[in-house]
Amino acid sequence: MHVEEEKPTATALSRRERVREATAQEIKQIARRHLVEQGPPGVSLRAIAREMGMTAPGLYRYFNSLDDLLSSLTADFFTELTEAVQAADQSLPEDDVDGRILASLRAFRTWALANRAEFALMFGPPGPHHRRHEGGALEAGQRFAAIFFALFDRLLQERRFEVPEDADLSPVLCRQLEAFAEQTGFTTENVSLGALRVLTSCWVRLYGLVCMEVFQHLSFVMADMEPLFEAELPDILRTVGVTYRAP
Repeated sequence: MHVEEEKPTATALSRRERVREATAQEIKQIARRHLVEQGPPGVSLRAIAREMGMTAPGLYRYFNSLDDLLSSLTADFFTELTEAVQAADQSLPEDDVDGRILASLRAFRTWALANRAEFALMFGPPGPHHRRHEGGALEAGQRFAAIFFALFDRLLQERRFEVPEDADLSPVLCRQLEAFAEQTGFTTENVSLGALRVLTSCWVRLYGLVCMEVFQHLSFVMADMEPLFEAELPDILRTVGVTYRAP
């Protein structure tokens, strides 16, 4: 009986591709370590190449530039963060929307504190080492944001809170909210400009708390900002009809 030889699947990587992928991952691992140890200014292709026993031009076969490398790292970090928040979200029953929101926000804070340098690269202000997210980094960031957008959309479906009328918003703010929706990809039949106004207000307050802690702006009086974070959650989430539960 003739037995046909099993053919490799179309998705199987060749040996050359596996070696290339492994080298790219090693480059990113070293870059991440340099980022954690020295911050964004400490990440350079020359230093990575020296540690790997390569020439700096040799790294350009894997990443077109330092910006390209940092963008790839940013995408990876967003993926890690997304997985951490999704795990917290999915640990609770689907109909426990309030619990899922609280768990997701706490997971966001926990990941940020455990990965301060990575958080700074992802969310830091524009500058020499921070570019506007594009390509893979933008897509990964949108996947992260989509977790909270889905939960917020659920609140809108359940009419948990009063949504401001679009006509009550200034034209300038409306344009900014439209740009926000376009950039983040958050557009559903339930989402009005008034709803985006509420969402961005909540996010700015929550994100601001996490940033203050990650960047240690209140370390001179608060070694641990968790009590303040938990004290702020009820006030912030009350505006969207979410009931607070202590951790």
